[in-house]
Amino acid sequence: MREQIFTLIHQALVEVNATRKEKIDLQDSQSLALYGTAGVFDSMQLVSFLAAVEEGLDDELGIEISLTSEKAVSQAVSPFSSVTCLIDFILAETQGPLLASA
Repeated sequence: MREQIFTLIHQALVEVNATRKEKIDLQDSQSLALYGTAGVFDSMQLVSFLAAVEEGLDDELGIEISLTSEKAVSQAVSPFSSVTCLIDFILAETQGPLLASA
């Protein structure tokens, strides 16, 4: 599941790059800082990127999730600090209900 989510996020980054003058270096996209002082997105760009990721998760994996929820933005470690943190947040949110129903 981690690899599938990473692939969707990477695809969203490639799509974003197609519209940017200043391209994002995707060589090490797992550790790419998404938002914050070292991040590649400002707040509006981040919201657009997250919407694209949400859409991909729903369309490709059948995962419905809000990446801009109160829970996401109030985490001690921001899910937007890196691609890896975003993947970890998505996995925690999607696997939690599965574990609870088991």
